[in-house]
Amino acid sequence: MVKFRRSVLVGALVSALPILNAQAHDGIERILVSGHQANLLGQSMSASEGVLGQPEIEIRPMLRTGELMELIPGMSATQHSGSGKANQYFLRGFNLDHGTDFATYVDGMPVNMRSHGHGQGYTDINFLIPEIIAQVTYQKGTYYGDVGDFSGAGSVGFSTQMTRRNGIASVTLGEDNYQRALIADSVNSGSRNATLYAFEYQTYDGPWSDIDEDVDKLNGVLRHSIRLDDGVLTLGAMGYHNEWNSADQIPARAVQSGLIDELGSIDPTLGGKTHRYSLNAIYTTADYALSAYAIDYGLSLFSNFTYYLDDPVNGDQFEQVDDRMIYGASGSWHINNNFTVGFDTRYDDIGEVGLYKSEARARIGAVRSDRVDEWSVGSYVTHDYQWTGRLRSTVSLRYDYFDFDVASRLQQNIYDVTLTHNNGQESDALWSLKGSLNYLLLDDMEVYLSAGQGFHSNDARGTVTRIDPNSGERVDPVDPLVRALGYEVGMRWRPSNQFNSSVALWALEQDSELLFVGDAGNTEASRPSFRHGIELAAYYNVNDNLSFDLEYAYTDAEFDDALADKYIPGAVEDILQLGATHRFGDNWLSTLRVRYIGERPLTEDNSVRSDSSTVVNFLLAKQWKNWSAQVQVLNLLDSNDHDIDYYYASRLQGEPTAGVEDLHYHVMEPRTVRFELSYTF
Repeated sequence: MVKFRRSVLVGALVSALPILNAQAHDGIERILVSGHQANLLGQSMSASEGVLGQPEIEIRPMLRTGELMELIPGMSATQHSGSGKANQYFLRGFNLDHGTDFATYVDGMPVNMRSHGHGQGYTDINFLIPEIIAQVTYQKGTYYGDVGDFSGAGSVGFSTQMTRRNGIASVTLGEDNYQRALIADSVNSGSRNATLYAFEYQTYDGPWSDIDEDVDKLNGVLRHSIRLDDGVLTLGAMGYHNEWNSADQIPARAVQSGLIDELGSIDPTLGGKTHRYSLNAIYTTADYALSAYAIDYGLSLFSNFTYYLDDPVNGDQFEQVDDRMIYGASGSWHINNNFTVGFDTRYDDIGEVGLYKSEARARIGAVRSDRVDEWSVGSYVTHDYQWTGRLRSTVSLRYDYFDFDVASRLQQNIYDVTLTHNNGQESDALWSLKGSLNYLLLDDMEVYLSAGQGFHSNDARGTVTRIDPNSGERVDPVDPLVRALGYEVGMRWRPSNQFNSSVALWALEQDSELLFVGDAGNTEASRPSFRHGIELAAYYNVNDNLSFDLEYAYTDAEFDDALADKYIPGAVEDILQLGATHRFGDNWLSTLRVRYIGERPLTEDNSVRSDSSTVVNFLLAKQWKNWSAQVQVLNLLDSNDHDIDYYYASRLQGEPTAGVEDLHYHVMEPRTVRFELSYTF
């Protein structure tokens, strides 16, 4: 039996090796074939993990790249701003606010940004090109020894292809000036080397009534794989650059009064630009895997959530800045089929993480600007043991150490607050114990008992801050590392090659929430919390031409302390996804998908709740010889439900200086049609 590798690094990277076919070394352990029907009985350590591949991606209609996250059962991706910004992700009662508490990796490189200018754990996957993703390896929960930071809700590893059977060139055109061009192929030089390249360019104006998004997105990928005597060495380079204008969330009262429509804006000068350039090297053999990387990342983001609440004259627009280099490495070794030892280390050299007041994208003055050096190292050992033919166990012990060093780039800010009081150094470390007990109840049914400790790091600035940069008042620093404890009971049932299902009853305790703060435009540490829920997934291939899938997640999330108001703002209670794919004569294919996001509290006393939202997407494709064409109808029923909802105080011109508590929301983009023509060569 092929052993399922749980490591985010090894699982995500080695999963691409089967694509090398004859080029792959015979001794390299191959991961099982991915997909909803993949047989994970006897191989996974919980009911909350899985492996997906390109077949699931190519039949899924998607409005934006961030919806790749919706391949993970129970997760939903929405947006409250422009196309160049990271998405909002909902999973297990978290409004992950761009990624906090969910670890994301691409080819072994971390995506989550620590101590980020916009929010802790910021996760922007717009640099991914869907067509060259080989596999998606996800694992929900805190039970996996190879994952450290941001591991409360789980993790995902995307691996890109090493080689392709055919090259592809495609052009996509759509409403609102959506244009996308893609070319990808690989070149084999002899039987031992392969080079893959891919380039993507996209523009988009969006449906908004008073701005053009004017998206200018460019992606490039280059990967060179070398077969060596005992393994495969892969050298990779990625480049991503994007600029855009934003239509942010809007106050409900502005729409009700007729000041703007639902596609309008209060501040039409918002937007941003970002880049991510990376180099990485990966070496894999049958027994071990090593990875190293360097990432150049930058972001300049202009937002305005409260309009004229803080500054009635210039407005409340602000710029968030992040400019950093990231260096890191990781590795794992398999010993005697029972032990795995591994490590990871990461250094964020942040030249500037800053917040500026601005007007129409012109800086007025700095609120805060810091230089941050943040370093971490983690190590773990995992023991797998097969007690009987049906009973097995997995136990992991992990150690993580973090070091923070913050130095203000300013003596005083725009409010005449002395910022050097917030200089400082801090460090912290913790041990984590994780494990599972799995029993093959029947040949087609396995049950799981899983538990583990996880954590998320807090923003380095918060660990040393003594003075509020806005008010000058004294504040207490936050804990550097915040503990989470998760546990679940699960089951997989796969009675045939046509039907696959899983169910998980889970719970998660966390010492401190990270919540979005509307008037500050960032996240802050909050109260301890407790979540529990149930997740169901079922996939049924009626025959080779017709398949259905159902994924449902229910979560009950509350603050876990002595205060009366227990509700966690933004904690989604229900997420449901339904899909149907039909292949019919003469190489036609159609897919219909429905996504439902239930109501959620917007205030801690539950006095204000969001409405539910439903979106239906449709894809129709036809292939003939080397050509293929597809039509995507996104938001098929033209729903005007909300992508995101918040409740906080803001002020429009002419309103009382204290502002007005109100619902702020971002409406779903109206129905849009996109046509794609592709040629394989």
